[in-house]
Amino acid sequence: MEPATAPHIFDRRRVRLRRERSAKVFGSHAFLHRRAMTDIVDRLETVTRDFPRAVFYGAGDLTAMLTPACGVKECFSLDAASGRLPPDRSLAAVADDEAPPLARKCVDLVVSLLTLHSANDLIAALGQARFALKPDGLFIAAVFGEATLASLRQALYQAETELTGGVSARVTPFAAIQSFGAVLTRAGFALPVVDIDRVRVRYSAPLKLIADLRGMGETSALASRGKHLRRDTFNRAMQIFAENGGEEQFEIIYLTGWAPHESQQKPLKPGSAQMPLAEALKSEGL
Repeated sequence: MEPATAPHIFDRRRVRLRRERSAKVFGSHAFLHRRAMTDIVDRLETVTRDFPRAVFYGAGDLTAMLTPACGVKECFSLDAASGRLPPDRSLAAVADDEAPPLARKCVDLVVSLLTLHSANDLIAALGQARFALKPDGLFIAAVFGEATLASLRQALYQAETELTGGVSARVTPFAAIQSFGAVLTRAGFALPVVDIDRVRVRYSAPLKLIADLRGMGETSALASRGKHLRRDTFNRAMQIFAENGGEEQFEIIYLTGWAPHESQQKPLKPGSAQMPLAEALKSEGL
């Protein structure tokens, strides 16, 4: 039996082009990326260890937000689009995070900043990060979650139903938080942790949302795009979005895991408890 292949949901060439075209204006629309990077910096500052060599995907010049307390000594930047790399290219390269040019056990920290939600094979992409980490190396990723762009998606569906009698996929499908813990484990990470940050943004004009998505490089890169979106349908969708309050939501899901190492805490084996559950409950007066 041949191994199953991941579905081809995203056009990776289109992903790269979207990011490249956004490069010149990205700084004016990067509020979610700055928010996620701030969170990642906070997490690194709480880890009491240094990272002699780190790789950051998709962070670009936001790596300037790293503080000495983060413990990052040498920082390499990778991105699918050359325009999204930091100005100093001596430690930067164009690379796809589905197939990064990293050797085995070569880095101490891998960070992905809002890039992996467009991976066709997320487990394989995480496995590549795990492959590059030294034992006890740390992986952190921020990805968009399931409820992201729910208001825009609903407005587009309603407008297409009204005007064409059918709907096509127009917005990237994002994964639910419940799936990510298992994905980290399957990719070989130890001590997996998944948590979420929900962000709501009110837009005075719907086109400002579209401008933000284009400026972030996050307009749809679906491989199967369906029928062309008619102008009247788009205008109706923007009207519906405004009528519904003009508020959009974004979910930023954080994935954290460690490359396995013998020093790490391990779960107890079944039956290894020193006190039976009944006695433990009794001792607590329950």
